[in-house]
Amino acid sequence: MPKHETSCALVWFRNDLRVRDQHSLYKACENHDKVIALYCIDPRHFEYDNYGFRRTGPFRTKFLLDTLGDLKSRLNDLNISLFVFHAKPEDQIPEFCKTFGIDHIYFQNEWTEYEQNVEQALRNWLDTGITLKGSYDQFLYHPEDIPIPISEIPEVFTSFRKRIEKNCQIRPLVEISQKPKNNLIENHSLIPSLQNLGYHDIKIPVQTAFPFSGGENSALERLQNYFFKTGNLANYKKTRNGLLGTDYSSKFSPWLANGSLSARMVYWAVKRFEKAFKKSDSTYWMIFELIWRDYFKYVSMRYGKQIFSLAGIKNIKRDWRTDYKDVRRWINGETDSDFVNANMIELKQTGWMSNRGRQNVASYLAKTLKVDWRIGAAYFESMLVDYDVDSNYGNWMYVAGVGNDPRDRTFNVELQADRYDHNHAFRSRWLNKNLFS
Repeated sequence: MPKHETSCALVWFRNDLRVRDQHSLYKACENHDKVIALYCIDPRHFEYDNYGFRRTGPFRTKFLLDTLGDLKSRLNDLNISLFVFHAKPEDQIPEFCKTFGIDHIYFQNEWTEYEQNVEQALRNWLDTGITLKGSYDQFLYHPEDIPIPISEIPEVFTSFRKRIEKNCQIRPLVEISQKPKNNLIENHSLIPSLQNLGYHDIKIPVQTAFPFSGGENSALERLQNYFFKTGNLANYKKTRNGLLGTDYSSKFSPWLANGSLSARMVYWAVKRFEKAFKKSDSTYWMIFELIWRDYFKYVSMRYGKQIFSLAGIKNIKRDWRTDYKDVRRWINGETDSDFVNANMIELKQTGWMSNRGRQNVASYLAKTLKVDWRIGAAYFESMLVDYDVDSNYGNWMYVAGVGNDPRDRTFNVELQADRYDHNHAFRSRWLNKNLFS
């Protein structure tokens, strides 16, 4: 649409908390003279679920608050004001639109049940003269570009990967132009503190594998460091199953989860690396993992709320247990496996766990203890700094044998410990009673 003098757009940020390669922001700035940004810290995200876990725990909350501070600063550099409210979007946005004369709202499309309900509630309360413009901005391969109907997304990852790699291109990045200085407006909204949201200050052991802060600036620094300063990308395939240190893997997932970093930004950085140095199994494997991330999003899009059901997308009935004592021992690192225990203590103390650790502790809960896998998924939702609904539930279904694993395997955690922690260095670190000394 052409710009109009009286046109005022609102960018409603969700899990797309960046200013680079941000399509809602790009479209708003291209099409409207006046642009305002808003984020709602939804109080429902901090409620207790049916298992007694707070849906957003302290680690991801801290990472979110860091991210919002960074986003506010980066938007200010573009002369765009970010308003942050601790409120439900459907309660806050309609009144905000009236106050500032908003006629267009740009936002990232979501498809899971809760997010859909929020969007519908917002539509119900908005004035009829306001146009909503949603777009999919969380994929590597855009839904409009893939050669597969959503209803026919394959049940096996390899089939999906081969078809999209052969027939689909990655879209270019978009850059947002600075607005005139007079686009900034008076803004008294404040980003709340951890204490405002019901948490004490976090003390994380110095040996954490994820010592990074939230926000696009931190994400770009990490990308630059992992790819171009250290060249660690060149060894990614060999080191990605590591357990100790900051550099065994990229650690991009927390920034990807809240949208401080787009999958396309990572992809095109890989291509720059390949051009400057060389293409290898490791550079491809970084893209391979991004395709896995896409795949779980498409699985979630195809199956909807079935990804939250006990029988999973395969509709497999099993005799699952809900033993409270077993769950607490698993959470607290008090099982009969020191490898499981070390990983669970790392998660409890830092909000982070390696991919190798996640597969093992999930298999132990679901396959060895035969506990309802959704309890584990809910605990991960609460604790993980990089929680992403599609990847979390997709991976838990996969490990529990009710998802996309055609082999329904069970991890032998002792053999895994011998292979990936043969010198006991990881277990010694996290089973140490004096973590903070």
